[in-house]
Amino acid sequence: MAGSPLSWLLIKTFSGINRVVPWYRLPKPLAVLNLVAIRDTLRQRNLHDTTGTMSTPGPELTAEQQRYRTARTVDGTLNDLKYPTMGSVGTRFARNVPLKFGFPDAPAALLTPNPRTVSARLLARDTFIPATSLNVLAAAWIQFQVHDWFNHGMPEPENPWELPLDQADPWPERPMRIGRTRRDPTYAPEGKDRGLPPTSINTSVHWWDASQIYGNTAEAQASLRSGDKGKLIVGADGLLPLDPKTGTDRTGINDNWWVGLSLLHTLFTKEHNAICDRLAAEYPDWSDDQVFDRARLINGALMAKIHTVEWTPGILAQPTLRFAMRGNWWGLMGERFHRGFGRLGRSDFLGGIPGSLTAHHGAPYAMTEEFTAVYRLHPLIPDDFNFRSLDGDRSLLDQTFPDVEGRNVRKLQSQIAMPDLFYSLGSSNPGAVTLHNFPRFLRQLKQPTGALVDLAAVDVLRDRERGVPRYNQFRQLLHKPRVKSFEQLTKNRVWAEELREVYDNDVDRVDTMVGMYAEPTPRGFGFSDTAFRIFVLMASRRLKSDRFFTTDYTPAVYTKLGMDWIDNNTMSTVLLRHYPSLAPFLGQVNNAFAPWPRKAR
Repeated sequence: MAGSPLSWLLIKTFSGINRVVPWYRLPKPLAVLNLVAIRDTLRQRNLHDTTGTMSTPGPELTAEQQRYRTARTVDGTLNDLKYPTMGSVGTRFARNVPLKFGFPDAPAALLTPNPRTVSARLLARDTFIPATSLNVLAAAWIQFQVHDWFNHGMPEPENPWELPLDQADPWPERPMRIGRTRRDPTYAPEGKDRGLPPTSINTSVHWWDASQIYGNTAEAQASLRSGDKGKLIVGADGLLPLDPKTGTDRTGINDNWWVGLSLLHTLFTKEHNAICDRLAAEYPDWSDDQVFDRARLINGALMAKIHTVEWTPGILAQPTLRFAMRGNWWGLMGERFHRGFGRLGRSDFLGGIPGSLTAHHGAPYAMTEEFTAVYRLHPLIPDDFNFRSLDGDRSLLDQTFPDVEGRNVRKLQSQIAMPDLFYSLGSSNPGAVTLHNFPRFLRQLKQPTGALVDLAAVDVLRDRERGVPRYNQFRQLLHKPRVKSFEQLTKNRVWAEELREVYDNDVDRVDTMVGMYAEPTPRGFGFSDTAFRIFVLMASRRLKSDRFFTTDYTPAVYTKLGMDWIDNNTMSTVLLRHYPSLAPFLGQVNNAFAPWPRKAR
């Protein structure tokens, strides 16, 4: 639809309407069309290539590569068969802003105001502000997904950024040192990249392929597979194998490990194995690789569906958005029509993106620096945890975040049963994504090396360092009006004054993350409408560019069993398959990411 006469008409019409009324205040039918217009505008103006991937087609598939016509590769290559390196490990992040706006500031301006000051004055959690419409599994879920999408790699060890500190600052060393983003070895500013901003490499697969479960190197994936009917390794105790080097679960990606991640990795590793059992029974002549390949596709697509039609409407609980996200998956005709009659042609508008035609909308697919920026959702993480028994809601253990992260996760799992852990997180609230709610333990996070990190200061610095425009310009480049004052940015008068002081009365210097945390949100939204602009573009793109969600989302590739598995399962059914004792609580909620009741029915 993007680029069609109807799209042009929608864009022209709603660009005028939105000068007076934002999309979320329109009647639902108009709001849905408004979202289509916003998405089409962003597709036309906010996809900018840094890779050159589509300039030279790749060679024909070799005999060994023929397997990957119907299976994902471990490193993300061969998703687009014409341009086989697109979206693979080691390729560049793209941009959602025109490249001329993607340059970082000069070093002095880049450190102004001091990121540590921004952290202490504007971001630090004073008292915990809960997001009452969600549970802590929703916080764990987005980190679980983010690990699949992007990773800039370990910072450079040399020449760190140095942040001067006030005399009263309790930080143990002066100045505060923060390693720089790892440089892109392929960036050639005096050659092929002349005139382009610095680029970064994604060390994860750009595609939505569940690589956090399966790994993105052949060695890692081989270490996770059992060799038995496509299955992954799960211990006799029902837990993932322990990595002796890190003291954490051995899985595809286990960075920044805490109990929430461990629960979800364990759950979907078990789900993979359950799918393998069904496939092996249905196709007894299949090899270990054949079962593994199909189970991975099915498991990954189920996760994408859960994210699209459950997690997203949970954190963005607005009726129009719920309808739109279900439309992304099922189409305008809806789930009931799909179940009764199947797809109506290849139109993603009528039948949903899964099963439609692949489209890159003029730019090779890649995660973007701006997408990374809007998914800085660390305020979701609580500092304190009360673990309780699902039998009578009895209190079992009180812990702080350091007690439930890293090596301590396995200790916790030896003390508390997995169903009780799920129940405890499912019936507790995460933090609200707002100013003054950044977890205190993440502002003094002890890394495995022993070094301390203020993650709030790091988040601020990373956006500046990677050329993400400051908040006002970011809004303008996403086709939203600039704010003219701190009072227009936030309705909280105290916050407005704090912002004025920290940013020296210059609203144009406000950092994008800070501005998004400060701005008023649409009713029901768990994060800002500015962040949502990147989301509405990239949420569709993650599906629309991937042949395994579009042209190859078919029974011929997934099997009829696999398509039915995806259609018929939800986050709740996955939880109940592996932890059936949760039924009395999940039976009382419509969305597994909503707070579970603390009393069994």
